[in-house]
Amino acid sequence: MNNENEDFSFTGLTPDVIANALESVGVDPMSGLLALNSYENRVYQFIADDQRRYVAKFYRPARWTTAQILEEHQFTAELAEAEVPVVTPLQLHGKTLHEYDGYRFTVFPSIGGRAVEPGDLEQLERIGQQIGRLHAVAQQGTFKERLSINRQEYVTDALVTLRQSPLLPENLHEAFFAIAEPLAAAVHDVDFRAFAQQRLHGDCHLGNMLIRDQELTFVDFDDARTGPAVQDLWMMLAGDDRHQRALQLDALLSGYEMFCEFDENEAALIEPLRTFRILHYMAWLARRWDDSAFRRAFPWFAEQRYWEQQILTLKEQFAVLQDEPIGAQPNFNR
Repeated sequence: MNNENEDFSFTGLTPDVIANALESVGVDPMSGLLALNSYENRVYQFIADDQRRYVAKFYRPARWTTAQILEEHQFTAELAEAEVPVVTPLQLHGKTLHEYDGYRFTVFPSIGGRAVEPGDLEQLERIGQQIGRLHAVAQQGTFKERLSINRQEYVTDALVTLRQSPLLPENLHEAFFAIAEPLAAAVHDVDFRAFAQQRLHGDCHLGNMLIRDQELTFVDFDDARTGPAVQDLWMMLAGDDRHQRALQLDALLSGYEMFCEFDENEAALIEPLRTFRILHYMAWLARRWDDSAFRRAFPWFAEQRYWEQQILTLKEQFAVLQDEPIGAQPNFNR
């Protein structure tokens, strides 16, 4: 997607640049800028001169192309038009994506709301309904610019990054890859293309949903991708108990299938997808470690005990992959 030598930094994004960028599209911040919980991009909440709250999102340079960002915006616009509750970027001067001093940015209305609590079966059914509504719209079109879920990026490239990272303690290097390599091999033959492909939220977890006035609203489509439907479902399952997770999946699908059919064979992808996320997350932190925001937010990433725990996590995940999946039996070569 991008050249490794490209500049992904926010070193030039000063408060003055942010204020001037917003003023360039007719939005005049009257309050201070409150930095929100985002690390990949820079996201700020503020009150403008119309006394309304807004959120400005400045995209990490060189991460996505302009076409990829606009395709994300178009997707959320389609969802909003179909009355799926999502937060969509504002049209300012006829555009949703703007540029100032080399930084691309978008302005959203600030909707507020509270976080969704994990594990409640009744709430999971409601969440399943909302994801089903989202997917009913998503299946009506395709992405041309956004990426697909793939082993190369999430596993192969992730392991290359981790091998090269000085953050993995030298005394744990051999033990880490003694389990990381077999774990990667265990998902080597998983072919997501053997399953129906569709547009996805891509990073659909409870942190990217808000409850306001009893309505569940999706936020942050920054990782929108193409892939199997289960990618937007599996992160809603909480805990390690297989029986409890099976109950949660049943509740989720009972709501989902009110709006979309679910291919039960995709249940076999849940643990491979979890494996992808574990490896990709570590590599993501390693690649972003030069960003001071990451060092402040994830100081434990450079500690010996973190990597010791990750070795245990990888061993546990390898064992889980040997078990039969929740729901349908694996059938990767249909």
